[in-house]
Amino acid sequence: MDTIEVSNLNRQFLFRQFHVGQSKAKVARDAVLKFRPHINITPYHANVKDPEFNVDFFKQFNVVLNGLDNLDARRHVNRLCLAANVPLVESGTTGFLGQVTVHVKGRTECYECQPKPAPKTYPVCTITSTPSKFVHCIVWAKDLLFAKLFGDKNQDNDLNVRSSDAASSSKNVEDVFERRKDEDIDQYGRKIFDHVFGYNIELALSNEETWKNRNRPKPIYSKDILSDEPAQQNGNLEKKYESDELSVSAMASLGMKNPQDIWSLKENSRIFLEAFRLFFTKREKEIGNLSFDKDDQLAVEFVTAAANIRAASFGIPLQNLFEAKGIAGNIVHAVATTNAVIAGLIVIEAIKVLKNDIKNYRMTYCLEHPARNMLLMPVEPFEPNKSCYVCSETPLSLEINTNRSKLKDLVEKIVKAKLGMNLPLIMCASNLLYEAGDVEDDMIAIYEANLEKALAELPSPVTGGTMLTVEDMQQEFVCNINIKHREEFDEEKEPDGMVLSGWTQPVSAAENKDKSVGNGASTSDALITAVESEKDDEITIVSALKKRKLPDESDISNSAAEAKNQKQLEVIDDEDDLVMLDGDLNSVKKRRLS
Repeated sequence: MDTIEVSNLNRQFLFRQFHVGQSKAKVARDAVLKFRPHINITPYHANVKDPEFNVDFFKQFNVVLNGLDNLDARRHVNRLCLAANVPLVESGTTGFLGQVTVHVKGRTECYECQPKPAPKTYPVCTITSTPSKFVHCIVWAKDLLFAKLFGDKNQDNDLNVRSSDAASSSKNVEDVFERRKDEDIDQYGRKIFDHVFGYNIELALSNEETWKNRNRPKPIYSKDILSDEPAQQNGNLEKKYESDELSVSAMASLGMKNPQDIWSLKENSRIFLEAFRLFFTKREKEIGNLSFDKDDQLAVEFVTAAANIRAASFGIPLQNLFEAKGIAGNIVHAVATTNAVIAGLIVIEAIKVLKNDIKNYRMTYCLEHPARNMLLMPVEPFEPNKSCYVCSETPLSLEINTNRSKLKDLVEKIVKAKLGMNLPLIMCASNLLYEAGDVEDDMIAIYEANLEKALAELPSPVTGGTMLTVEDMQQEFVCNINIKHREEFDEEKEPDGMVLSGWTQPVSAAENKDKSVGNGASTSDALITAVESEKDDEITIVSALKKRKLPDESDISNSAAEAKNQKQLEVIDDEDDLVMLDGDLNSVKKRRLS
């Protein structure tokens, strides 16, 4: 359902400047038909998770070619392809790196057979109290401060969680973020500034133990940086803002143009307060529903300024807007040549699938630097993982406190977040506990009431030893979860308050990096991962490779070692293309295959 943006133009060969704002699917079809006018292409400007794209829809195709932009959608298509028994060709690119993988039900691994590398995460205490890197400041500014001020007010927020937080009253904290009726926007902005960069830092400093072996941060108050005079705004921009809200810019308002400049503390403070003012005066209707978007100029300016002010407080080097945007949006710039190479490999594998040439299927990884004169590393697909809960239907195990945890926690944290189900149905024996989607009115109230009950208090109690059946009707996917009661959990290591086993737990990028492969190591012992990032800002996964048989190990072992020794083999791809081919190969050959 994506539309073409200016930033898309340099990474492909189908879209032009005048296509900006139009449907990617529809423009791609029109562009291809200009040089292949006799083929049939049906574009869908829609969400692949819409009900119309069900198992029956997928069954009409001979192969599916995936280029989606997030883990959730990839898992969804994987399950539909398994249910429809249709081969899937997966792919992803970032910079000079990329890969193409083939998944055939019962013959090869499915997309979810192997653990997926997880995005780098940071302890809450590091983000809120003891940042030591600029990325910590970005996470704080984006996920805590921006979300607190402009996002959903009902969402939990760790902005005020500090080791010494007992010294402050929760009432006082709430009052600070609420705008008083008699408070103008500039006063409100300075109050927020002084609270998060001044008062909060002073409160953190009161815990002497924290700073025994760390540099002490410096509280920053607006009066010490800025005079009481309001910043001069560029009045010529007012009319433009009225017609185009997304063009609102604090930099433009203050006459600052170069995103490569590193702003001083005073300039960051002015940008912070001006961006704050513009959100509340020009985009007030959006407040309460906003989430950070790397393509939202004002949001990037606000987060950059906030991160820099916090960095200044903690003695961390400041960054320019261009660098900050890259960190906040997990941006790796695309290379059109890589996309062309990977597209060609996709087609090669699709031809093999259409010819049923299973013995020659390959999962191919594109490397940044050649090893033994090879830039492409082909690998034979591995057989299905017998412990995969998706394609091998192996039961999962969930440790949970059945007396405290609610059904709602299970649905949100496990069934949706970890198992990737969209319209789940949960059964205990023959009793239906919950169902999402098209539900009769008299049942909605019952299910909503069940969501708020502890597992052990449900009409059909869920306790240790209970086996739950969880199903997604749209994906035609079913799995069983064996419940194990557990009283206590480590809040830092097990923040969900539950532990799922048998699920392919994500492998952190740091763990992967630590498992380096020496020059003489065999690739059969290597773990080569490829990661894909969501268009918004979340890092998700393309594929993982472990202990695969190689077509010629003597030639390729050093290639794998070379790939492993790259800074990282991450495949970040913000395109979202889904291509389905019907018809047989012979008819395609008649039109010309090259």
